[in-house]
Amino acid sequence: MSSKWELKEHSEGELVVKVEGEIWANAQKKAFNEIAKKVSLPGFRKGKVPAALLKQHVSEASVLAEAVENVAQEALLNGIKEHDLKVVGRPTMDLKSMDKEQVEIVFGISVYPEFTLGKYKNLAVEKQEVTVSDADVEAKVEQALRSAADLVVKEEGTVEKGDTAIIDFEGFKDGVAFEGGAGTNYPLEIGSNSFIPGFEDQLIGMKAEETKDITVTFPKEYQVADLAGQEAVFKVTVHKIEYRQLPELSDAFVKEQNIDGVETVDAYKAHLKVELEKEKTQAADQQFENELVEALLSETEIDMPAAIVDAELERMLKNFEQRLMSQGFGLDMYLQITGMTKEQLEDQMRGDAAKKAKLSMIMEEIVKAENLSADEKEIEEEIQAIASTYNMEVEQVKNLINAESISYDLSMRKAMQLIKETAGK
Repeated sequence: MSSKWELKEHSEGELVVKVEGEIWANAQKKAFNEIAKKVSLPGFRKGKVPAALLKQHVSEASVLAEAVENVAQEALLNGIKEHDLKVVGRPTMDLKSMDKEQVEIVFGISVYPEFTLGKYKNLAVEKQEVTVSDADVEAKVEQALRSAADLVVKEEGTVEKGDTAIIDFEGFKDGVAFEGGAGTNYPLEIGSNSFIPGFEDQLIGMKAEETKDITVTFPKEYQVADLAGQEAVFKVTVHKIEYRQLPELSDAFVKEQNIDGVETVDAYKAHLKVELEKEKTQAADQQFENELVEALLSETEIDMPAAIVDAELERMLKNFEQRLMSQGFGLDMYLQITGMTKEQLEDQMRGDAAKKAKLSMIMEEIVKAENLSADEKEIEEEIQAIASTYNMEVEQVKNLINAESISYDLSMRKAMQLIKETAGK
């Protein structure tokens, strides 16, 4: 048994294994015997037909085909071992040539890509400084007041920006009503941009119980293909106009927020400033990491095999579906609502899957290069943290997640911490 390996594009290649001699002869004998057990001829019990008679009823082609099945797995494993291949995904199999003397089997194989780790220290990315201005705090106060506001019916006047209009509407394209384009007593906040661009603006100035035709153009990327980029007319009736009556900012309002140790307006604003600093710091950290990841990806070239990207895409889809289910949705319902097919969703996610798979490879190489690892104490502390976060017993966590997985995650975190600490220097 001998083999040849040829690496082609995208870390994919062909492994050609030649099987001949005693191995191939024995494979044919085994194949003939296996077929013989299944042959039934008049006057003989199954499996008891004489060999001479069997040879007249068992074709050479069927024996050779069965023999290939018998040696294929061994041929594949021998070739992988001979060329020290790190296989990813499921290999394909085809026949190059076959007769009684020998068989050549062609395996299409994706392998873990070989690559040179690029720059990962001192990346030219700087973390954004976090500042919270008085204007930021006042905007947060305004947001809180709006959230606590009462909706009051506007007895006189017209629809203005910020008002909520209770409307009936029906959409028509070329004079024909289209599916999903109608609603009754729908509360629409003007300025929320929750409807088609231009729709809300044309309600401004309307009075209660006024009816009006509104012409809009659907966005070109609209999820319903028949309406994308098309002009439509909506017949709209405003039944009621409501506006937000904001409460007064006072110590009494602050106390109603039930924040520990916060009972005055000044204390409330100080609390909001701290919360904003936390939010902005978290956002800055996330942006910093995102920019580092992009820089990291650009520094290393990897000829990614489709099998690795496909595997990552499958994991992402499974996680996405689990998140939908936790929110009371199923994937089918999501696709129906968005007007997408599963194939379109996969195409949309494939780029991120390729990036994620590439990032994992780079981070794993950094872990090796820096000899990063987690000791038993760190692993135990992480298990304790997981148990505390999810209100679980430590033994439950250990049964669900093995120490090797936790060690891997901790090593990857250490690699990212190293990248962050050296960035911009």
